[in-house]
Amino acid sequence: MTTGGFYEGKKVLVTGGSGFVGTHFVRQLLGRGADVRVPLHIRPMLEKDPRVEIVACDLANLNDCLKAFSGVDYVFHAAGVVFGAGVGGAGQMSGISTNLILTARTLEAAWMSDVKRVLIFSSGATVYPAANHPVKEEEMWDGPPTDAYFGYGWMRRYMELLGQFVEKKSEVGVAICRPTAIYGRHDNFDPKTSHVLPALIRKAVEKENPFIAWGTGDEERDFLHVDDLVRGCLLLLEKHATGDPVNLGYGATVSIKEALMIILKAAGHENAKVVFDSAKPSTISIRSVDISKARRLLGFEPLISLEEGLRDAVEWYSGAHGCG
Repeated sequence: MTTGGFYEGKKVLVTGGSGFVGTHFVRQLLGRGADVRVPLHIRPMLEKDPRVEIVACDLANLNDCLKAFSGVDYVFHAAGVVFGAGVGGAGQMSGISTNLILTARTLEAAWMSDVKRVLIFSSGATVYPAANHPVKEEEMWDGPPTDAYFGYGWMRRYMELLGQFVEKKSEVGVAICRPTAIYGRHDNFDPKTSHVLPALIRKAVEKENPFIAWGTGDEERDFLHVDDLVRGCLLLLEKHATGDPVNLGYGATVSIKEALMIILKAAGHENAKVVFDSAKPSTISIRSVDISKARRLLGFEPLISLEEGLRDAVEWYSGAHGCG
C-alpha cells in the first residue's frame, strides 16, 4: 500500500464502484490508503472487500445522494451508461438521458455536501470534430461532434459545461477527464452493448470460426488500459481539479486488424478464418488524441502496452467465463 500520499485517510466516494472502471478505482484507492465508499442501487459489487463502505443509493434521487455524499472529501463519478456501435434508436436516448441525470445529481450533491473535489468523465472519442491527427483539448469547439457520435458527443460536451459551472460557482474543484477507448478486466462483454475490444475478445475466447469482425479492420483507435486510466484520473483530481478538460490516452493508435491479431494469438485462435464485414455498424475511421497536456500537467505516462493489456484481458475473460 502506498502511504503518505494525497488520498491517504481521505473519504473517497466512487459512483459506479460496482462497474468496470469503478472497480479499478476502488482497488487503486484502497492501495493508496483511502477510506472508500460505494453507493449501490441495483448491481452488486464485482469484487468484494471488507474495507469498502457500501451505502444504498439511487443516484437519480437527490436525497439519496446527499446521504451518500455526507462527510466525503472526494468523488470519482464513474457511474453511467455506455453503448457500442450496434446500439441505436431509443436505446441511445435512454443512455444519454440517464448519464445527464446521474452527472447533474452528482455535481449538485457534491456542491450541497461541501465535497472538496469531484472528477467527471467526458469523452476523448466522441466530443471532438472529425480529424485525422491527434486532437488537442482546445480543438473540441472547432466544430460539432461527428455524425456518428452526434447525440452522445453533445451529451458529453454539456456534462463538461455542468462541471465547469459548478467549479466556477462553488468551492468544489472539478476535474474533467476526456478518455479514449478503455479496456481491461471487468469490461462489458455483452454482445449487444460491448465496445470493439471486449467484443473481439469474447469471440476469440469462444473460438468463433469463421470469425466475423465489424467494419473494415483498418479503423484506428487509441486504446488505454483501465489501470492506466485510473492512475491518470487520480493524478488529475490531485493536480488539476480546475474545470479544465484533459485528454487521457495511450498516445498512439493501432488498427482494429492489428489489435485483433494480438487477441487471436492470446486466445490460441490464430488459425481462425477472419471476415471483416463492412456492412455492420461502425463509427469513424480514426480517432487519435494528443496527451501532451496530461504529460505536462500531471506527469502522466501510460505504462501498460496494448499487447500486455490484451493478453491479460483475454486471460481474465477465459477464467471468469470458464473457457480456460
